[in-house]
Amino acid sequence: MGVAAAAAAALVVGVTVLQAGDEPSAEPAASETERPPPPLELGLLVRDDAEARALRDAEEQLENGEREQARAGFEKLLAANPDSVEAAVGAAIASWPDGTVERLEALVAEQPDSGVARLHLGFARLSDGDSEGAAREWREVERREPDSPAAVRADDILHPDFAPGRPPFVAPIEAPPGLEDLTPQEQLDELERRAAAGGVEEKLAYGIALQRVGRPLSARQVFDAAVAADSDDLPARVAAALGRFDKDDPSQTFSRLGPLASGDEGGVVRYHLGLALSWIGQVEAAMRQLRLAREEDPGGFYAREAQRLLERLESVGTGRSLPQTG
Repeated sequence: MGVAAAAAAALVVGVTVLQAGDEPSAEPAASETERPPPPLELGLLVRDDAEARALRDAEEQLENGEREQARAGFEKLLAANPDSVEAAVGAAIASWPDGTVERLEALVAEQPDSGVARLHLGFARLSDGDSEGAAREWREVERREPDSPAAVRADDILHPDFAPGRPPFVAPIEAPPGLEDLTPQEQLDELERRAAAGGVEEKLAYGIALQRVGRPLSARQVFDAAVAADSDDLPARVAAALGRFDKDDPSQTFSRLGPLASGDEGGVVRYHLGLALSWIGQVEAAMRQLRLAREEDPGGFYAREAQRLLERLESVGTGRSLPQTG
């Protein structure tokens, strides 16, 4: 996964529009005979150890339709490390439909707080025709391990009318030099060290990285720390507002961004208002804000980002237009 190595370093976040994809739906299979296999999404965004690389290889094999090879790979990893939740999940999914649900149920009983185990038990229940049971598992993922890629994914499935993930804070912050030679975890560790010792920009850089690797609650805490470091810093206040985005209650973000718009300089507030509005499908309102952002600072960073997003939204019209992080 090349994206894993870049996740912590690529701090200038772009935005794209979600095209029609293979999003799991919280609806049962069309018929009992179809029983489509559940997807495998281990969410190994930061780990770069030998087991993680082998897990990614097996996951890729499964994605390519090499189910037997993938199953054998996961079973080998599980034999070498019986405590590996990811290997156990992969082996169960690759064995579909033979014992998949039962194996995942047993895994969840052993590891009740594992988001990745519950996420995939939800996938398996859905493929088995139990949409209510699937939704229960996904809600448990959010409750038990909210600061994880599994929780972000569960949230996506439970809110299919919203864009996947959460609207990111976007800023012209360059990755510090030297990160490219570090592992993803080392990159995060270095960004954390710089955030602790530095000011607002270093904290924002670390928060952006945390958002990109599926740790929204940690990102929110870091954005709040940026505001604490300088309560007058407008980008920090915008980031803190974005960090509170909740698909069950988006007003937590909009109620904070709205009052900031009157003091906007350079389009940072208007741009993020437009971004957040597009996330919930309010495309026309989003486009109005993005046009205002473009006018705030012609040729500036947020004017350019607003234009990029406007072009994508305009290309798909005012229907279901949902952006995602790039």
